[in-house]
Amino acid sequence: MSQASGPRSFEISKHVVWQAYQRVKANKGAAGVDGQSIQEFEQDLKRNLYKLWNRLSSGSYFPPPVRMVEIPKSGGKGVRILGVPTVADRIAQTVVAMYLEPGVETVFHPDSYGYRPGRSALDAVGVCRERCWNTDWVIDLDIQGFFDNLDHDLVLRAVAHHTDLPWVLLYVQRWLTAPLRRTDGQLVARDRGSPQGSSISPLLANLFMHYAFDAWMVREFPVVRFERYCDDVVVHCRSEAQAQQVLRAIAERLDVCGGLRLHPEKTRIVYCKDGRRRASAEHTSFTFLGYGFRVRKVRLKTGRYMFGFNPAISKDAGTRLRRDIRSWRLHQRSGSTLEDLAREVNPIVRGWLNYYGRYRPSEMAFTLNRINDYLMRWLVQKFKRFRGRWRRARQALVKVATLRPGLFAHWRYVTP
Repeated sequence: MSQASGPRSFEISKHVVWQAYQRVKANKGAAGVDGQSIQEFEQDLKRNLYKLWNRLSSGSYFPPPVRMVEIPKSGGKGVRILGVPTVADRIAQTVVAMYLEPGVETVFHPDSYGYRPGRSALDAVGVCRERCWNTDWVIDLDIQGFFDNLDHDLVLRAVAHHTDLPWVLLYVQRWLTAPLRRTDGQLVARDRGSPQGSSISPLLANLFMHYAFDAWMVREFPVVRFERYCDDVVVHCRSEAQAQQVLRAIAERLDVCGGLRLHPEKTRIVYCKDGRRRASAEHTSFTFLGYGFRVRKVRLKTGRYMFGFNPAISKDAGTRLRRDIRSWRLHQRSGSTLEDLAREVNPIVRGWLNYYGRYRPSEMAFTLNRINDYLMRWLVQKFKRFRGRWRRARQALVKVATLRPGLFAHWRYVTP
């Protein structure tokens, strides 16, 4: 990116473009409508980055269509639309995000956790856990088709409020209206929404929700606490009556903010029932960020037991993990060694353990034992001496786990 250049309409740092490229490379990701991978983009890296910087700086950058990908929702309940921009477009979006983020990050609410530096989903789960102990009722909010229904005018007003750089607003507007391309090549025009999968969408969604929800909650219900991870929200209330009042107000507020709707089936008022809160209610559990919150038996340090309202890996999350384990087909990999299998699956399993093992890791035992089952089947398939001798195969696996307990990451939690 050292080519000479003349006057530019906008002052955009080449160094920021380079940093944006490094972020996109670290995040990996699939190719967009042009079919170009990150590796292919890097074959002429300097020229590609210079061309992108040149167009951004002159105001002549127009984003290409976004490749539409349909992801089936859990339980077969429809599909989730993802948008996959090209590599160059992801870099351009990251450049804008890097200029915009410092100005908005300082105003975001402390209970906003999604896609923010220094904050994580586990932070939100931990805070939610403690607040469920102190308040009896929860509103489990689900905004129907949030990313598909963002009001462009309201998003642009929020962006304009936080930047005096005209090119930031210009390119945000172009990205919001960039068409989606279906698998059959058909282009779908957009006048609402910001597709999930783009680099700029999380920041725009957070900015929108800051004004549509966070700041409004502070004004209207200053004593009501909440946790928000992008569009996933939990609100804590002292009584069922308060929860009903707050829920009605939130529904009205979202309707004003571009006609957003709460999902009629997934949005619920939940009673945090446990050993000391024993009243009856229609709903006594909810799911937040892959964790299921409900009454659970807890062993105290004294050795006694109590019933508390606590999170653990949710039913849907466990089903998804077991489906992934099944897709590995470990039992059919007779050409591989145990070390080969461990090198392949351990990075994935460690990620699961780091996230779902934070709270009540024992609840993961059923899912993790599926790996052991497939490893035992692998032994039976690979070695003739174990054919039809399942007990002997399990004993052999137990022996390996005893001699080499660190071979598989999940053996810290469940042995064969």
